[in-house]
Amino acid sequence: MSSPTHIVVVGLGMVGLRFCELVREREDADERLDSSSRAKITVFGEESHLAYNRVGLTQFFNHYSVDRLLLQKEDWYKENNITVHCSDPVVSIDKAAKTIVSRAGITVSYDYLVIATGSAAFVPPIPGVKDLDGVFVYRTVDDCQAITNYAHGKKNAAVIGGGLLGLEAAKVCVDLGLNTFVVDRNARVLNRQLDDEGSVFLRKELLKLGVKCYTNSNSALKSRVEGSGTASSLASPPGTPTGRGGSRAVLGEISLTDSVSGNTSSHNVDVLIVAAGIAPRDDICQSAGLPCHPRGGVLVNDLMQTGDPRIFAIGEVARHNDMVYGLVAPGYDMASIAVNVILNGTSKKFTGADMSTKLKLMGVHVASFGNYFAEESRATALTFRDPFAGIYKRLLFSHDGKKLIGGILVGDTADYSKLLALTKSHRPLQDEPATYLVGKTASHDGATDNSDLPDEAQVCSCNNITKGDIKATIKTKKCESLGALRACSKAGTGCGGCIPLVTDIFNAEMKAMGVKVKNDLCEHFEYSRRDLYEIVRVLKIRTFTDLLRSHGKGLLGCEVCKPCIASILASLWNDHVLDTPLAGLQDTNDRFLANIQRGGSYSVVPRIPGGEITPEKLIVLGEVAKKYALYTKITGGQRIDLFGAERHKLPQIWSDLVDAGFESGHAYGKSLRTVKSCVGSTWCRYGRRDSVGFAIAIEQRYKGIRSPHKLKGGVSGCLRECAEARGKDFGLIATDKGYNIYVCGNGGATPKHAVLLASDVPEHMTIKYLDRFLMFYIATADKLQRTARWLEKLEGGIDYLKGVVLEDRLGIAKELENQMNVLASSYFCEWTEVVKNPERWAQFQQFVNTDENMRNIEFVDERGQRRPADWKPDAPSETGAVAEPQVEEEPPTLFPWNEETMVWRDVGPVSAFVGGGGTVKIGDVQLAVFRISGEDGHEKWYATQNMCPHKRAFVLSSSIVGAQTVGANIVPKVACANHKKTFSLETGKLLSSDEPYAIATFQIRIAGDRVEVFVPAQSEFESVLGTRKWRVRRKKHGEIPVSAEPESEYKALWEDNRSRRGKYEGAISSTVGFNLSGDIADVIGGSGGGCDSGTCGDKGLEW
Repeated sequence: MSSPTHIVVVGLGMVGLRFCELVREREDADERLDSSSRAKITVFGEESHLAYNRVGLTQFFNHYSVDRLLLQKEDWYKENNITVHCSDPVVSIDKAAKTIVSRAGITVSYDYLVIATGSAAFVPPIPGVKDLDGVFVYRTVDDCQAITNYAHGKKNAAVIGGGLLGLEAAKVCVDLGLNTFVVDRNARVLNRQLDDEGSVFLRKELLKLGVKCYTNSNSALKSRVEGSGTASSLASPPGTPTGRGGSRAVLGEISLTDSVSGNTSSHNVDVLIVAAGIAPRDDICQSAGLPCHPRGGVLVNDLMQTGDPRIFAIGEVARHNDMVYGLVAPGYDMASIAVNVILNGTSKKFTGADMSTKLKLMGVHVASFGNYFAEESRATALTFRDPFAGIYKRLLFSHDGKKLIGGILVGDTADYSKLLALTKSHRPLQDEPATYLVGKTASHDGATDNSDLPDEAQVCSCNNITKGDIKATIKTKKCESLGALRACSKAGTGCGGCIPLVTDIFNAEMKAMGVKVKNDLCEHFEYSRRDLYEIVRVLKIRTFTDLLRSHGKGLLGCEVCKPCIASILASLWNDHVLDTPLAGLQDTNDRFLANIQRGGSYSVVPRIPGGEITPEKLIVLGEVAKKYALYTKITGGQRIDLFGAERHKLPQIWSDLVDAGFESGHAYGKSLRTVKSCVGSTWCRYGRRDSVGFAIAIEQRYKGIRSPHKLKGGVSGCLRECAEARGKDFGLIATDKGYNIYVCGNGGATPKHAVLLASDVPEHMTIKYLDRFLMFYIATADKLQRTARWLEKLEGGIDYLKGVVLEDRLGIAKELENQMNVLASSYFCEWTEVVKNPERWAQFQQFVNTDENMRNIEFVDERGQRRPADWKPDAPSETGAVAEPQVEEEPPTLFPWNEETMVWRDVGPVSAFVGGGGTVKIGDVQLAVFRISGEDGHEKWYATQNMCPHKRAFVLSSSIVGAQTVGANIVPKVACANHKKTFSLETGKLLSSDEPYAIATFQIRIAGDRVEVFVPAQSEFESVLGTRKWRVRRKKHGEIPVSAEPESEYKALWEDNRSRRGKYEGAISSTVGFNLSGDIADVIGGSGGGCDSGTCGDKGLEW
């Protein structure tokens, strides 16, 4: 019996892994093979990690977790009998003996050898580029971690290279808070994907994001010396810190010379990322005597064979027909060819790769497809330009207009898949060329429809997967969920840009197969939001509990259904969201009528209708901000935000504002935020109408109305459109006859222009149409669905919406208007009701068992204002460093308390825990206590630490509680208010992911009318969960601490608020305030030898 074929793979990147996957997939599909006949696969990788998604490398900066980037978990390699050697690259090949030797000295023989070593960053020969601290390349997760650690506290960054990788690196720098610019020696950025004009459009869009691009530029570096002595020149690779103690040469300045004009400019730079191209890693191929190209890359034939037919090369290390492909999709095609040859001996050939690409660079959509640089002798171009929206399209057609040859898209790539399919099909076009150019930009139908996308249309460019491939996978693999489809087909597992299209295809196939595509709200309601809205409206249901009992499952609900149902109830009945039946449903923002911010503080946003404010009110905002030490910021919605308010001070702050005539701006709710306006005919010489007055009237009408998602409006006084009304959920542009009404636009991460609903509409009819539009949206949208996405999914699109709103095709226009009138007439300011009701003040108290207050995060001074100290990154590096300085300790995941010293501690009366629970203070430790109705119908009590370990934020007590089915069990859980990480209330285990987080849980009991918690001895308790130990502190360098607020200032504030509260009830007892006895310096952040002084020895987190 012959031994199985042994394949050795050199390199464990995306292409190397894809080769391994394809081998096992082809073997599994061959019924003639048994397990003993499967090829033996051994893989050697240089990095310490298993194969990860290098295409999605920028995602690493969102979570700093390599595990979340892995393409296959460790178990997959074991299950597929693949031997992996990480951190052990192959250093030599013996072709005659058919063996390889690794750096660790391992010698392995092979039947077939597959080289997939990829490429390294090309580093231009700039003097000093390899010798200075602060210079990095951008290729691996280790590079990403090194950039993050070094960039901490730095200000300015430059990126050499304006290609795909360079612009990705620029986004990384921007996300790290660095002032960033890009340098490229070519005449344009993305010179391989865009023409001159497309590049100009992209540069303008990048400039709006704060990134300037210098083209035609050559670079020179200047250093500075840190420490004593002279700078040492260490020829280490970019990204390797060169300092070894004492003096070191550090990047300080970059000089740019324009190759056209000869002008030179200098720029201060702390961080430089080199992303100027790639160099195939063919060292071992050259050493083995395999033919290589002088410019790099081992030469391969159409079967991916090198000079030795037993040795294959795939991916960026291979040069085929004088071409090295820097994209992952061609590498996957090469892997497929090599697998066919090795397993089947088939002669399917690699004939080159389609270089079409669809990208999202710093939020700007860019695509190119087909022969997008076709010469005039071959093609006729049609071009569309919209400089206001940043959209540029250039499509190239055959001279007779019958075939699409290629194209370039900037700013709007919605039609990319269809256009690419038309290019590849070589079929005659069915419409005039201009139709394909206009596409969705001027479409009369806002609905997304991919039914006309041919089966050969490429959907996932990373994995070269077509619509037909996806349909076949759904049927043959019996995929009944999107996750299963992605796992089986690999569609959407690369950059992720095709996921919306994959989702649409999946839903359409499920519908065609007669399979119901569920749109259930969550596991507790087998209804969509639209269904539940109608159920609540028709049956006049007023509470979440009644709806759950009549149409749901269980008694707890979860963090998904509770806020959604709360929004529906508010949209229909407009009761105060803090009323007892509703308060426990609210997400943290609604629960405290303010947006929770980093560190657990809140923002205060008064309403400023239409952006118009009197000088007197403007002064009040300044006085309030100064009095309570709030950070102030003017927003894009023409309001003033006040940041940094502690929860227990919110009623005090709003009392001042209400007294001055302000109302809630509802920035915390899924409701109308603002109606932005220009000055219109009031001041502007071009103005046609009073846009300010009309904007105020509209904002006053719709203020406070809850909706599936936030709503923003705009009113422009003329066609110059200074209020940006077409970027809003509803926007009005004045004409000589009235207003043009636009609907369903939005800015943000996926911006979309609003669509014209009606033209030249008089003011009174404009209000009617908006009433109908908004109520129809509120009644029919899905959960958390913006108006733009709602219209895209609305069957019939804008034409159908016009029929409902303008023509009353459904006969419901009057009812929609009446519903809006009821909501508008029942408006009340939620904060005014709180301020005038002393009982509601207690809901904002920090602790239920004491009047003391603790600061949960340290503040620092910046540009004359205070802000919270920086959070740590999501995950540490392999060395344990998150940023300079190092963090010595991570929050624990195990809590082995000494049970012999644990005691029952009284934490307050039962009556103090209303609305779901509260926070208690035991010495320096904060606990969250939850009082909920259990799934068995009995009241349940739970106690946990109050700190979410993810960001060290003390917010769990103000988070939503619910239940989740785990196997056969129903597990009560809490969803952190900051990032919705969910933890079991019983075990403390993290339920929402496999990240290394957990919370401590404690026994709790009711003794008479008192609540008691079983906790460790105080010294042990505080050493593990003490607030001062874990609260976020300023880093040692670059941030200036805010001076401690004097004790007298707190006393004065309390006395002032005590007197003002007396206006509403006379004399009231002190339920909220400060206990100024004891260690007051620690409670309010003073410097009297407490932890903040740095003398107590606590391991406070400093970053």
